[in-house]
Amino acid sequence: MLYIDEFITIALVHLVAVASPGPDFAIVVRNSIAYGRRIAIFTSIGIGAAILLHVAYSLVGLSVVIATTPWLFTTISYIAAAYLLYLAVGALRSGPENANPASNTVNQDKQVRAEHNTISAKKALWVGFLTNGLNPKATLFFLSLFTAIIDINTPFSVKFGYGLYLAIATGLWFCFLSYLLSTSKVAELIGRKGYWLDRIMGVLLIGLAVKLVVG
Repeated sequence: MLYIDEFITIALVHLVAVASPGPDFAIVVRNSIAYGRRIAIFTSIGIGAAILLHVAYSLVGLSVVIATTPWLFTTISYIAAAYLLYLAVGALRSGPENANPASNTVNQDKQVRAEHNTISAKKALWVGFLTNGLNPKATLFFLSLFTAIIDINTPFSVKFGYGLYLAIATGLWFCFLSYLLSTSKVAELIGRKGYWLDRIMGVLLIGLAVKLVVG
């Protein structure tokens, strides 16, 4: 109970940050639309795992070094921007499914799509991990979190507990988003025009990449 106020503050700040549109949101939406619930959930787990990376270097003080060394921060920004552009190209190349006269039901069409348009769970994990792990904005967020909000006298074990919560909460949030996007009503709403949302996510990713480079 001694650190409950600090924890509540962290939880509220994190809630605002994780719910804000960004690379993580864009890639989960993109993978949910393109590959379905399972791949989107693995992507979400990868994003949550990347939070542990930020927590780890924040606990040992590397986030301060990164934020106070302009060339290093700039290098990370360019690497992240290049990766986002790579993801954007894949999203922008999405197109409508080929017509299949032999298909008699929507379920058959979905099955064909699932079989021929997917990625492995391992790749989905890495996509999620790299999308969040290479995001310099996340570095700044955890820098401010572990220097301005969390008291310097807070024990290491408590800080580590905060980090575990942030990783789990982030993963669960995006898993929930993945589930929501793949429910029958939402899937039906998206329907055969889902590739347009995929392209929109591609444009958003390009915008985020440009923002990383130009500040």
